[in-house]
Amino acid sequence: LLGVPGVANVAVWGDRDRQLQVQIDPERLRASGVTQSQIIQSTGNALWISPLTFLEASHPGAGGWIDGPNQRLEIRHVLPISGPEDLAKVMVEGASLRLGDVADVVEGHPPLIGDAVLADGPGLLLVVEKLPSANTLQVTRGVEAALAELRPGLPGVELDAAVFRSASFIEMAFANLTKALVVAAVLAILILGALLHDWRALAISLIVIPLALVAATALVGLAGGTLNTMVLAGMVIALGVVVDDAVLGVDAILRRLRRRRAEGTDESGIRSIIEAVVGSRGPMLYATLILLLAVVPVFLMEGLAGAFFRPLALSYALGLLASLTVAVTVTPVLGLLLLRSA
Repeated sequence: LLGVPGVANVAVWGDRDRQLQVQIDPERLRASGVTQSQIIQSTGNALWISPLTFLEASHPGAGGWIDGPNQRLEIRHVLPISGPEDLAKVMVEGASLRLGDVADVVEGHPPLIGDAVLADGPGLLLVVEKLPSANTLQVTRGVEAALAELRPGLPGVELDAAVFRSASFIEMAFANLTKALVVAAVLAILILGALLHDWRALAISLIVIPLALVAATALVGLAGGTLNTMVLAGMVIALGVVVDDAVLGVDAILRRLRRRRAEGTDESGIRSIIEAVVGSRGPMLYATLILLLAVVPVFLMEGLAGAFFRPLALSYALGLLASLTVAVTVTPVLGLLLLRSA
């Protein structure tokens, strides 16, 4: 699992490493005339290597190797003590007794600092921790693919990757957001169609509004931001201005072209569209500047409040700028292509 891209650590809970234990009883030691130090020395020196530096077994000899014609084979000593019954037969140093005569030799595990208790009994709980910059969905899918590869080699072991799956929340949020966007798009089509009374103006509005939002999202990414709740909140607040810019721009162009046709003037379509854009965008430019100045104090806030609200203000400001840019560039071009004969 550590080989999956984006995984930083895998913490294992409930793992019981096999361990041979010599559980001493002070009463039995006193009755046998054996000390605890003798038990420790006898047990440690019976192994090939011991972590206790004062024992002989803490300085094992080299295993060595055997050189063949085309390879080198390392020598690995196989410990003759494989179970508690073997360790129980070891003689106590300085006494004519075995370890099993003065202590209980059993197979156990080190003391647990935590455990994994499942619904039907004990088990193993693997907590997969990802790197901060890693994509949660990609890491989750990589971990699930790795578990699927491990499954054939673990017969009788039931693997459940859905105990705590943070990607499920993200997938559910995307599904809910998709439904909300679909409903919002349908309502926008109905409302704009009822207000504009022209399918070409409706088409321009439905192109300009998403384009402004996509441009604002791209600007947030270029500014080093990420798509989070506060950024989305700023986009939602700016959405009102985006819709207003789109509807007013298209309506101004449509009215100007219809008035030119009704008056029978020789003004060209391009000239009419430019005049409509200049006439409607002048006041909106000042309004946009006022809205941008209103959020400047948020960027000057310090501490936790500043860190919390700054992404919202940034996405809101970038949404206003993207809406204004699209309104003075894309909207006139689409109006020239679709509304010239209106």
